[in-house]
Amino acid sequence: MARRRRGKAINGWLVVDKPAGMTSTAVVNAVRRALDAQKAGHAGTLDPMATGVLAIALGEATKTVPYITDALKCYRFTVRLGIATDTDDAEGTATAHSDLRPSDADIEAGLAPFRGDILQVPPAYSAVKVAGQRAYDLAREGAAPELAARPLWVESLEMIARPDPDHVELEMVCGKGGYVRAIARDLGQALGCLGHVVALRRVWSGPFDADAGATIADIETGPEALTPRLLPLEAALADLPELPASPEGAARLRNGNPGLVLASEAEFGEEAWASYQGRALAVGIYKAGELHPTRVFGKD
Repeated sequence: MARRRRGKAINGWLVVDKPAGMTSTAVVNAVRRALDAQKAGHAGTLDPMATGVLAIALGEATKTVPYITDALKCYRFTVRLGIATDTDDAEGTATAHSDLRPSDADIEAGLAPFRGDILQVPPAYSAVKVAGQRAYDLAREGAAPELAARPLWVESLEMIARPDPDHVELEMVCGKGGYVRAIARDLGQALGCLGHVVALRRVWSGPFDADAGATIADIETGPEALTPRLLPLEAALADLPELPASPEGAARLRNGNPGLVLASEAEFGEEAWASYQGRALAVGIYKAGELHPTRVFGKD
């Protein structure tokens, strides 16, 4: 007999405006306790110093996490010029200094190579695994992890302010797997002045916006503050075509079988999701009038 999970079966998304100083895991755990939820996870870690969108999936919504993880994200961050640190942010130890301060025009020109398809080496203090160990564990032990460059799509990268010669504020929209700290490090090196991140905020992630996020005060208040903020799991599927299912198709899809869906704009072989009476049944591949499910909702 399967062990019954503790807590309530809550399904949906909660957007949190994460404060600085908390880990992403700590925020998820606080939400789980506040709602007494059986299951929770997040779509994309934020460093403890970072603020902004932390999208938390509850229950069946955890099956839609990849669609938020893979979505475009917007970051606003401040780079301190003239100093490199071992962590590429303000929490690290300074490793080098430079008296050079580039002009605004130099910075604008220096941003160009970081747009589009780029290759990026993750920071030494990151969760990337090297021979089965986390890079940050190796770095803390004094080892210099050799990290391979990874592809990253940068939709846009713009200077939005230059408050003083030592600081520049940037905004970046990028795809999955981007490290803002690496952008600051590499930009500083390219400009010859060095640099590291001193402030970072994830403004939006896919369909979720930081300004609409719950606060830590909301989490501490409990269900009465959080329940009205819950979004349906369908919110994560906004970028996929929706295919209304026939009653017979809905029954088949609920059991994990291909099911008949009504005409739509989805193309053969395209990923889509099937709905019945407005609720998501499954995500899968559309083929010749049927959805072939890869994830079924309402089933473990």
